[in-house]
Amino acid sequence: MKNSRPPRTSRNRRERESERPAFVRSMFALGLVFFVAALSGCGFLGASGDKRLTLGYIGWTENIANSALIEVLAEEDLGYEVELELTDLQPVFQGVSDGEYDAFLDVWMPAHQSVIDEVGGDVELSEEPWYLDETEYGIAVPDYMEAESIADLNDSGVRMITGIEPGALLMERINSRVIPEYGLDLVLVESSTPAMLSELDRAYERKEPIVFLGWAPHWMNLRYEFHYLDDPKDTMSGITDPARLHSAYRAGLDEDDPTAYALLEAMKLTEEQVAEIELEIVESGDPKEGVNLWLEDNRDVVEPWLEAARAAEGG
Repeated sequence: MKNSRPPRTSRNRRERESERPAFVRSMFALGLVFFVAALSGCGFLGASGDKRLTLGYIGWTENIANSALIEVLAEEDLGYEVELELTDLQPVFQGVSDGEYDAFLDVWMPAHQSVIDEVGGDVELSEEPWYLDETEYGIAVPDYMEAESIADLNDSGVRMITGIEPGALLMERINSRVIPEYGLDLVLVESSTPAMLSELDRAYERKEPIVFLGWAPHWMNLRYEFHYLDDPKDTMSGITDPARLHSAYRAGLDEDDPTAYALLEAMKLTEEQVAEIELEIVESGDPKEGVNLWLEDNRDVVEPWLEAARAAEGG
């Protein structure tokens, strides 16, 4: 049976729905690099010089979204100067372990445990996941394709799997196990998340076959109807299993900066909330602007986080 993900329309954007497709396609063409770079900016000029927070992040859309959200709240509500540094998966854990970064907000557990073990040192995980729903991850196709299993791909009319960044654990597993164990005639094409999404949008509009990597949380679940392929040989076990999304902190952050620590620990978001923030970022072209647009209708979501941070600061 298909594991189908019908797209959902965000309550806060229904009035703009008719305008979105052309605009979003143009954003795909430019890629997310434009506003990923903007996310690396130096921060709010009015922030207090002795309240600094440094976050390492990677170019995954949910990490761009939650890092920008914390940046805006810490700067505009708590008086911090926030620095965001874009890096890759292994270096971001190394940076947290070395104390270069105060935190990294997109740890997929247990899949990332091996990376944490590799860097060694001190990496402390949040007590609870910040993501409230169940993640999904795997090789996917649009619902207009008949393929139900990875074993069906040789007959799907597709000769490549459109991938993402080469450092992703699933990318490595597809090459090492999925392709050889299923005897696939397809090749895995290394790319980037923005480039993959651009190809998906182009193929989806034309109803052309495409094999890609899908996951949740992500705004693709609001825009496309697709399903994950079954893996009867269990070649992706341990990577595509439902994950718990945590934050990682440098050792001692809870004692050195209880305000920032309390804010990060209080952050809790649902799948739909994450996707809404991501879409606001895509449509606005800037992470902080997208976050502020989302906050216009969702201050009630973040107020408890700010209350926890202010209580820690006063305590």
